[in-house]
Amino acid sequence: MDLGIDRQALVPVVQQIISAVAQWIRNSGASPGTRLPSIRQVALDNLLSQSSVIEAFERMVAQGLLVSKHGSGFVVAQPSVLHEGQWYEGAEREWGAFVDNPMGELKLGCGWLPDAWRESDDISYAIREVTRTDTAGLFNYSTPLGLLALREQLLKRLSQIHIATHLDRILTTAGASHAQDLLIRTLLKAGDCVVVETPGYGNLYRQLAFHGVQLLQVPRTQGGPDLSALEALLQRHRPKCLFINSLYHNPTGTSLNRTVAERLLELAHRENFLIIEEDVFGDLQHASCTRLSALPHDDRVIYVASFSKTLSSALRVGFLSASTVIIAQLASLKTLTGFGTSRFAEAVVTTLLANGTYRKWVQRLRKRLRTQMAATLQVLEDEEWEVFAKPAGGMFLWARPGVGDRSRVQACARRLGVLLSPGALFSPTGEPSDWLRINVAYAADQRALALFRAMGPARSTSTILKTTSV
Repeated sequence: MDLGIDRQALVPVVQQIISAVAQWIRNSGASPGTRLPSIRQVALDNLLSQSSVIEAFERMVAQGLLVSKHGSGFVVAQPSVLHEGQWYEGAEREWGAFVDNPMGELKLGCGWLPDAWRESDDISYAIREVTRTDTAGLFNYSTPLGLLALREQLLKRLSQIHIATHLDRILTTAGASHAQDLLIRTLLKAGDCVVVETPGYGNLYRQLAFHGVQLLQVPRTQGGPDLSALEALLQRHRPKCLFINSLYHNPTGTSLNRTVAERLLELAHRENFLIIEEDVFGDLQHASCTRLSALPHDDRVIYVASFSKTLSSALRVGFLSASTVIIAQLASLKTLTGFGTSRFAEAVVTTLLANGTYRKWVQRLRKRLRTQMAATLQVLEDEEWEVFAKPAGGMFLWARPGVGDRSRVQACARRLGVLLSPGALFSPTGEPSDWLRINVAYAADQRALALFRAMGPARSTSTILKTTSV
């Protein structure tokens, strides 16, 4: 087994062994139970220490890629965790790689800000304030709807973006994913069908599939869902809901235009379905935009947002706004399944909202992301990458290189120490794709720039082969 180890690469040898063996399993179509060469043989063939091979194989056992058989060495695990088409398990593995990243690879495709961009002093101050002035927040449950002081701040913020609501129509959650889960369990049952955008947010697909909900795919265009495709679906099906990102869509970075928004609301009324509008990146807006929740909708739209992407994913504070009937149902389920959300975390976010710290933080963040978005777009244009759209803001680009197949791009990224989010993770069916989600907050790193250059068509064949040799 020739692993092609590159000792000049930025990626540690153990991680190169893991990546190369995993790729060999995928490419060879090795069946479950296939025995790998012995540790001694792999070490000899690749001029490696046996300890490095042992460490790599043991990590692959922990990841579910290999199984250790007493007396037989290491064998291939079940295919559900190996093949690119198995999007559910593959997505979990990708998520684990981004969160648990001991090798220090560049998380070019992740969905959050770099640690170096965070302003921890402001959060530390808010935590001290809460522990000093609100001791109840340290010991007590929150109320079913969420901390009143936080909902009052949220009401002000929603008013500023022209979303008309009331305190009794706002429910706090442990992030947007929690809000989506509550909505799915309250509004849907196994066998129901819903419309989702593709590409779209993979975790939403998994949540819906877990509950036995049928997914109807509608392509995402630069202005929102493809209306022709949506209307064709509506002629054949009666979906209960449409799930949509209006601003800075994940992963394409596109935003909803007014014409599409108004037509979506017309269709929701005519065909009697609800629209779940997720707006977790909405605070990054710096120009005029269109939200469905800000248009007249007669309670057809449920608004979901969160502070996890912009402030802190550790605090896990999100919220939603809906009709009083739906809010009452959600509050009952929230209390039943978790006795409410964290009063302490909600008090910290309340403090940051009330003293203006959060507002000033997102202003700085918008400016920084806008600068980095322009710089990344210029680099990709210079290297002749194809870009789905040029977003007006946010942190995501949806792009693919002008040359090189998926395996070549992955090999090059692995050599450079870059973690990618391939297009299959953003498809309801896990369909392979050349498109990649790029988080521009990470794109100024030299490893990212090297990847963009290596996959540009101006590079000679020999340069590309050298770059991707592992």
